Amino acid sequence: MNADIPLCVVVAGLGNMGRSHALAYHNNSGFEIISLVNRSDVPLPKELGAYEIRRSFEDALRDLRPDVASINTYSDSHADYAVMALEAGCHVFVEKPLATTIADAERVVAAAKANGRKLVIGYILRHHPSWMRLIEEARKLGGPYVFRMNLNQQSSGPTWQTHKALMQTTSPIVDCGVHYLDVMCQITDAKPVEVRGMGLRLTDEIDPAMYNYGHLQVLFDDGSVGWYEAGWGPMMSETAFFVKDVISPQGCVSIVMREGAKSDDIDTHTKTSVIRVHEAATGPDGRFLRSDQDLVMSGEPGHQELCDREQAFLLKAIREDLDLTRHMDDAVKSLRVCLAADESVRSGRAVTL
Repeated sequence: MNADIPLCVVVAGLGNMGRSHALAYHNNSGFEIISLVNRSDVPLPKELGAYEIRRSFEDALRDLRPDVASINTYSDSHADYAVMALEAGCHVFVEKPLATTIADAERVVAAAKANGRKLVIGYILRHHPSWMRLIEEARKLGGPYVFRMNLNQQSSGPTWQTHKALMQTTSPIVDCGVHYLDVMCQITDAKPVEVRGMGLRLTDEIDPAMYNYGHLQVLFDDGSVGWYEAGWGPMMSETAFFVKDVISPQGCVSIVMREGAKSDDIDTHTKTSVIRVHEAATGPDGRFLRSDQDLVMSGEPGHQELCDREQAFLLKAIREDLDLTRHMDDAVKSLRVCLAADESVRSGRAVTL
């Protein structure tokens, strides 16, 4: 493939993430957007105003034959769109979660392998230098681990409307949880073996079968344990809405949020401010041998810069023919845990993986 010729891209879905990814393609000379796809007209940044907008993803694939399909639609369409694009010969970027069932997720991975195409899933934290450092510092401690993680959002206005639309197909602990289960699995090489979940519907504005608050617990085969909590809506508390702790017998690594951070600020979801490393070692007097170390993460990339990095990785994967087997397998593994938690919420029983 000639590296001087940009890859032609069709971008499907123009919500928050779709617009950001479209801007990433627009600003990267390795890509050329040939069409945007959305079912309705939505406000777009001026940089995207000149591009054609189509209503049908299938028609865009057939008529334009793009090199890359970028899928940023609602979760229940991810698998069908991805398989359609892969079978049409496209490389695919698909936002997380990869699918809404494990069978569908595995179907997408199989289609990528069968057609010799690259499949990159939108695990944005994998491209964040501070989260990469958090994982590195936690691995230095060694397990077994306790993972304490949450991301609650006190959402209102347009953000709450977006959350309600997402919950038509996907619960908060699945939609956001795949990120943090992926982080847990990158830190420990152990296998998740059991999942427990609980959830509650805190509003009449969502379907009776859906819940907008969820909590999962996961057990690993090395004895590590973890929990993840996610709640969306105007009733959610801003207190301790962002907890990211990794604890081991040797100490802990934690993210310390900046004072005044707001839960519905999208940059808050990725920016770490400070990573605090605490070592448990004590001297003969029982006092700690070392003071806590604060790693100040200055100059962190913002949300758009992270999307730029994700799409630069996609370009690199295609141009350099990177082996994405582990990337795809990890996406299925984290999704499996979160979907098991969703099953546990609904059944009231622990799920063995």
